Amino acid sequence: MQPLTVVLLGGDAGVAQSLVSALSKTFSSVQKVQSLGELRNRIAKNRAEVAILDIEAAPLSEIQHLSQDFPGAFIVCTHRVADEEMWAAALQAGAADVCPSDDIAGIVHAALGNAGRQHSAAA
Repeated sequence: MQPLTVVLLGGDAGVAQSLVSALSKTFSSVQKVQSLGELRNRIAKNRAEVAILDIEAAPLSEIQHLSQDFPGAFIVCTHRVADEEMWAAALQAGAADVCPSDDIAGIVHAALGNAGRQHSAAA
């Protein structure tokens, strides 16, 4: 089984660091980035299987572009407010899952589930 890579663009620094710690227990490479440009570069360079990003850090149009430009990467969006309309819009734009920002276990589960499906399809 090849190593799995996650690239993370978080809004809240504390939540992002908690995610890095939690994800590092499962994924071989977890890379926290500071901008959308850096997120795109790392996904491309490292062929990341999962991209986790805060909806507040990226407009829906960017989620759609990421989904189109990197069809092999699963996008998990996070948001600090439970807004069903925004979450539905993120899913429609191409996100594989949307989780509350403070649900670290849920985000890790979404990333694992998505990466696992991708890994199985590639095998």
